[in-house]
Amino acid sequence: MQRISQQSKLITLLELLFVSTRLGLTSFGGPVAHLGYFHEEYVRKRQWIDEKSYADLVALCQFLPGPASSQVGIGIGVMRAGIVGGIVSFIGFTLPSVLALMGFALLLQGANIGNISWIHGLKIVAVVVVAHAILGMAKNLTPDNKRKAIVLLALVASLLVQSAITQVVIILIASLLGYLLYKDDAETNGPNGVHFISKKVGYVCLSLFFSLLVVLPILSNVTSLKWIAMVDSFYRAGALVFGGGHVVLPLLENEFVHSGLIDEAAFLAGYGVTQAVPGPLFTFAAYIGTIIGGWQGGLLATIAIFLPAFLLILGTLPFWNQLRSNSKIKGAFMGINAAVVGILIAAFYHPIWTSAILQPIDFALAAILFSLLMFWKLPPWVIVIAGAVGGWVVSFM
Repeated sequence: MQRISQQSKLITLLELLFVSTRLGLTSFGGPVAHLGYFHEEYVRKRQWIDEKSYADLVALCQFLPGPASSQVGIGIGVMRAGIVGGIVSFIGFTLPSVLALMGFALLLQGANIGNISWIHGLKIVAVVVVAHAILGMAKNLTPDNKRKAIVLLALVASLLVQSAITQVVIILIASLLGYLLYKDDAETNGPNGVHFISKKVGYVCLSLFFSLLVVLPILSNVTSLKWIAMVDSFYRAGALVFGGGHVVLPLLENEFVHSGLIDEAAFLAGYGVTQAVPGPLFTFAAYIGTIIGGWQGGLLATIAIFLPAFLLILGTLPFWNQLRSNSKIKGAFMGINAAVVGILIAAFYHPIWTSAILQPIDFALAAILFSLLMFWKLPPWVIVIAGAVGGWVVSFM
C-alpha cells in the first residue's frame, strides 16, 4: 500500500510539473492574464480546485507583497501535493522564462550595449509597458483623493531622495496613513479563507521570512561578500514589492544601477525583453544576476527574489480568515498600494523615460507602441519585437 501511495504521489508531482511547465511556456500577458490561464487550467479543465477556493487563494495573494500569480501557482501546488507540490509548481511556471532571460544576458555579456541599435528600441518598450502598468494600477488602486495624495507624496519623496531605504520608509509611512484614513472604511466582506497548511508551518515560515529580512543586511555589511550582498538585495526586493511585478523595477534599479553593478542600458534592455517572455515578471532578476555573476548569479538571484513569496504564501494561508476580517490591516494595505503607484511613477521618469526618450523620433515610436498595446490590445511579445525593429529603423534616421 505504501509503494502504491508513493507511486501515486510521484505521478501527481509529474503531472503538476507538466501542467505548470506548459503554463510557464505559454502564459504571456502579465499577472492578470496568468490568473486567467490558471483558472482555465486548474479550475475549469482539471478541477483541481473549486471556484470558491480559487477566489480565496487569489484574494490572499493580492493582499500579500510579492508576485501574485506566482504565489497562486505555488498555493495550488501545495493544495495538490503539499509543500513539494508547491515547489514543483513554482519550478514549472518559472523555469522557462528564467532560462530565456539568462540566455539573453549571456548573449549580451561583453557587448557594447550602447552601440546596439535594437537595444534602444527595447528601452522604449520599457517606457510603453511601465506607462501602461501605471495607468491600470492608478485606476484600480487610487480611486479617491486621499489615495491620490499618498501617490503624490510617494512620488515626490522618491524623486528627491533616491535610495532603497527611502522606499522602505515610504511604504511604512503609507501603511500608517492608510491605517489612519481607512481603518473604518475598508470592506471586510469576502471569502472565508482556505486551510491546508498547519499553523505550526505558518509560524515557521513567517519567522524565517522576517528573520532573513533582518539578518541578510547585517551579514552583507559584516562579510562584504558579493554573493551575500546580491542575495540580500534580491530578497529585500521580493519581500517589499506591493502591487505586482512592475513595482520591482525601481527597487532593483536602486540596488544595482545606482551601485554600478549594471549600467542603465543593460538594465532597461533586460526589462524590455522580460515583457516578451511568458511567466512572472520577477524573472527579470535572473537576467540581472546573470549579467553580474554568470549563470550561477542568475540562479541565485531567482531563488533569492522568489523566496519571500514562497515563505509568505505558506506562512499566511493558516491565518487568512483573521487577516481578511481585520479592517485596520486592510486599510494599511490600501495606503501601501497607493504608495507603490507613486514609487513606480518616479521610476518611470528616471531612469526609464530619461534614458530612452532622447529625441522626437523616440517619442513617436513610443506613442505608436503604446497605442498598439493600449488600444489595439496586441500581446506584449509583439510590442517587444516591434520595439526592437523600430529601434533598428530609427538608428538610420
